[in-house]
Amino acid sequence: MQDKPLLIVTMLCIGVVVAILLTGIGGFARGGEFNRKHGNRMMRWRLYAQAAAILILLLFVWWRAN
Repeated sequence: MQDKPLLIVTMLCIGVVVAILLTGIGGFARGGEFNRKHGNRMMRWRLYAQAAAILILLLFVWWRAN
């Protein structure tokens, strides 16, 4: 029961990263104006979201250990 908040935070972080990744890949697959306008931006957002997810998870684990 104590690990439930960690599971929720983990699933939320993974969900955000996957949503951004799928949107970026979908834009690359379709090509066109969306890809030209937002393709690189979406992959940058994915990197930021992954970094934030790792940081959030590490902070949560550190906080739970103390």
